[in-house]
Amino acid sequence: MTKPVARIRVGIGGWDYDPWRGSFYPAGLRRADQLAHAASRVTAIEVNATFYKLQTPDLYARWAAAVPEDFRFALKGSRFCTNRKALAEAGEAVARFCAQGLSELGPKLGPILWQLAATKRFDPDEMEAFFALLPRAQDGILLRHAVEVRHESFADPAFVRIARDAGVAVAYVDEEGVPALDAPAADLAYARLKRMSEEEPAGYPPAALAGWADLAQGWAGSGRDCFLFMIGGFKLRAPAAAEALLARLAAAAGG
Repeated sequence: MTKPVARIRVGIGGWDYDPWRGSFYPAGLRRADQLAHAASRVTAIEVNATFYKLQTPDLYARWAAAVPEDFRFALKGSRFCTNRKALAEAGEAVARFCAQGLSELGPKLGPILWQLAATKRFDPDEMEAFFALLPRAQDGILLRHAVEVRHESFADPAFVRIARDAGVAVAYVDEEGVPALDAPAADLAYARLKRMSEEEPAGYPPAALAGWADLAQGWAGSGRDCFLFMIGGFKLRAPAAAEALLARLAAAAGG
């Protein structure tokens, strides 16, 4: 297994969203072709369906076949792993999630995001125990992990130290009432941008997009592979926001 080269990918959450038909998706495009079209316009997709139920190896293989070689899927970890009173007891659920067939994505598998409940408070022992349950590989495929925390108690240097020791990335979340932690804890940076606005054609105003581009370039410059997802707020704008950010990054890179 080789360590991935640091680069920046920008994407959206999912690809089957009816309001995108006729806007992001051309009129008349078959639903079966939506993933391939989305993957031609953005460089990553965060899959939310994996949060609710396990998928099949055949489905993962079909997803992999539909996208370019350099495309990546980020998967949300199962709610049966994270929405529980004691995270340390999630070992069986974590193992079942990782063994469901996601290795069929091969090198197109990006990070797994473990989203904690908004009510989950920081407990050092619990987080150490949970991170210890996360496998580093599955069927010979490298697994990289990120955690999204939603309670203010996680704004604690001790949490970042625990994540760093475990090699788990701390997701940067742009959302009202959620701590925005820009904390380098792994060779991975993961951002979920959730304040897109209906009034902005590209979801975020130009100054905000410039700020996200600068932030991503800084993360990549420090050697971290970057994933930024336009994932919340006015969802209709998500593809335009992702494309606008990709265009800024390409212009900054001179290509």
